[in-house]
Amino acid sequence: MQTFLQTALDENPGWLAGWALLAVMGVYGLALLFGALRRLYFQRGQQALARQWMREEIKAAKIRTKEAEEAKLSWNGCRKFEVVSKTVECENVVSFCLAPHDKRPLPAFKPGQYITFQLTIPGQGKPVIRCYSLSDSHRPNRYRVTIKKVLPAPDVADGKPGLVSSYFCDTVREGDILDVKAPNGHFYMDLQEARPAVLISAGVGVTPMVSMVNAIIDSGLKTEVWFFFGARSREDHIFKEYLQKIAAVHDNLRLHVCYSRPEKSDVIGRDYHHSGRVTAELLKENLPSSNYDYFLCGPGPFMNSLTEGLTAWGVPEQNIHYEAFGPATVKKAAPPPNAADTALLSKLSITFSRLGKTFHWNPASGNLLDFAESKGAKIEAGCRAGNCGTCVVALKSGSVDYITPTGASTELNTCLACICRPKTDLVLDA
Repeated sequence: MQTFLQTALDENPGWLAGWALLAVMGVYGLALLFGALRRLYFQRGQQALARQWMREEIKAAKIRTKEAEEAKLSWNGCRKFEVVSKTVECENVVSFCLAPHDKRPLPAFKPGQYITFQLTIPGQGKPVIRCYSLSDSHRPNRYRVTIKKVLPAPDVADGKPGLVSSYFCDTVREGDILDVKAPNGHFYMDLQEARPAVLISAGVGVTPMVSMVNAIIDSGLKTEVWFFFGARSREDHIFKEYLQKIAAVHDNLRLHVCYSRPEKSDVIGRDYHHSGRVTAELLKENLPSSNYDYFLCGPGPFMNSLTEGLTAWGVPEQNIHYEAFGPATVKKAAPPPNAADTALLSKLSITFSRLGKTFHWNPASGNLLDFAESKGAKIEAGCRAGNCGTCVVALKSGSVDYITPTGASTELNTCLACICRPKTDLVLDA
C-alpha cells in the first residue's frame, strides 16, 4: 500500500491535494446542508407557533364574540316566560319547560347554573323569590327546571309542605306566564377547560348534573365523567330511564346509582348499583384515582360528609365545587369561633332600626338572617344560600364578614343576611 501511494504521488503530485480539496468541499457542502435543514426546521417551528398563536387568537375572538352576543340576549330584572310543558318525572318531582313570551332567543348559560323566579302566590303579601337549577343543556328557545315538592316533615306537628315547590307542582299549569330572571350562579362546569369530572348528587340535586352531562354530550367532548347519584328507591329515582340510556351509549360516562332504602321490587344491577348512600368510601373503591374535578349538589349533611371525606383523601379544595339551596352548611363555611373570639363577638351590638330594638350578637346563630328571625325582625328570604338576593338588607352602619362566597351581587352598603355575620357593631334597615 505504501509503495502504491508513493508511486501515485511520484507520478501525480497534485493527486493528494485534489482529494483533500474534495474532502473539504464535501464537509463544507454538508455544513451548508445542515444549516439549510436547521433553518428549515426553525422556520417550520416558527410557522407552527404562528399557526398555534393564530388558532388561539381565533378561539379567543370567537369566545369574545359569543360572550358579546349572549350579553345582547340577556336581560335585567324579570322577563315573561310561558310554561310550554309540565312533565312528571317521578313521585313528587315535576319538570317545567319554559319559553320566552317575547319569542326572542335565549342566552346560553353555563351548565350547572340556575334561574330565579319571582312568583305571585295567593295569600302572600309580597312576591316570593326562589332559585332552581336548570336541568338541561342550552336550547335556544327554552329553559328547563325540575322541581321536587317538599312534603311536611313527618316528625313536626302541624308541618306544612314547601310553599313554592307545592305551588309549582300543584298549581302551575301549561300556558301559565311566570316572571324569570336571567341564568346566574358560580356553580358550573367550564367546558372550555373541562377536566375529568366526578358528579355527585342526591335527590333533586341531580338537576345541575344532568345539565352538565347533556352539555358534554352536545359539545361532542369525550371528557371522562363518573356520575354518582343517590335516591331512596326506584320511586324517587329522578331521570332513571334517561340516565341509563345515555350511560349505555357513551363510553366516557360511568353511572353509579345508590339506593338507601330499596324496595323489594328494586333489582340491583338493573335499577341500581349499590345499596346505601353515596359516600367518600364508595368513591375511593370505584375511582381509579382522586385526580378529578368534583361537583356536588344535595342536602347539607350529604355534602358535608363528602367534602370532608374528599379533603381527607387529599383532594385539593379548589377541585371541589358545590351547589347549596337552603340552610345547608357546606365545605367553605367559616370555622366556629374559639372561646376568646366568641366572648369578643358577643359584645357586638345589632340594631334593627325598623324594629326599634338592639341586641347583642349571638355567634351560635351563624348568620344575620337566622339571628334576625330569632329576634322577631323581618327579613325576606329565598334560597338561604346567597344565590337569589332576596335577603339583601341595607347596612346603615357597620361591616360584615361573608361565611361563603356570594352568588347574587350586592350594592355598596348592603349585605346578604343569609350568609354573613357582623364584623363590627351593626345598624340594619330591618
